[in-house]
Amino acid sequence: MEVTWWGHATCTIEDSGVRVLTDPLFVRRLAHLRRRRGALPGPEATVADIVLISHLHSDHLHLPSLARLAPGSRLIVPLGAVRSVPGLRMLRRVRGLRITEVAAGDEVRVGGVRVRAVPAQHDGRRLPVGPHRSPALGYVVEGEARTYFAGDTGLFEEMAEVVGPVDVALLPVGGWGPYLGHSHLDAGRAAQALARLAPRSAVPVHYGTYWPIGMDAIRPHEFHSPGDEFVRKAALLAPDVTVHRLAHGEHVRPEAAR
Repeated sequence: MEVTWWGHATCTIEDSGVRVLTDPLFVRRLAHLRRRRGALPGPEATVADIVLISHLHSDHLHLPSLARLAPGSRLIVPLGAVRSVPGLRMLRRVRGLRITEVAAGDEVRVGGVRVRAVPAQHDGRRLPVGPHRSPALGYVVEGEARTYFAGDTGLFEEMAEVVGPVDVALLPVGGWGPYLGHSHLDAGRAAQALARLAPRSAVPVHYGTYWPIGMDAIRPHEFHSPGDEFVRKAALLAPDVTVHRLAHGEHVRPEAAR
């Protein structure tokens, strides 16, 4: 089992011969955001047997990035996503993407892995407008290991119960701007989540990649420090968990590290 972090919430999980890609974002600029760290992922990042979309925000469901997937790629999205994001219908028609909508508790099997959708505490709407039609989700990918991809979420009481036992946790520890609300995990809340989940290993994601144009000098520590801060706080709250702070494009085999 191997995890590669490409930046933001985009990861590749390779398990049991299956490549799982999460929330692909392959651009230098998205609206008012620009990529400040890490090279753009190369073509190898677009190769996947299954693609997981956690929620409908444009930095997680990014249509131009999905258009780079191989024709016929399989996409798992929150329930109601196709109705809320008409561009998904276009990609299904033009690129032949195979789209499966899921709600929390649903399971999808692909090759040697099982993907289970789990709840997340986050706004699932397609912003800036749109009714709340689709839930935000996390996913547990189960093959040789059980890997939790949290997507975007706040800390909620029943997190450990709904996620269940996991070996590896991919947890967001920051964001794309200087201020995070309670529907996100910062480094401290992510460390608390880690203590509740008690996996064998963790990888911090969703930080240190995109930042608003013209705001480089506003709370810059919120861009640069969340990864290191998470490592420090995790050592205090979850000392038995091995934390791998990856560089962009770097990969790790978590089970081999213990």
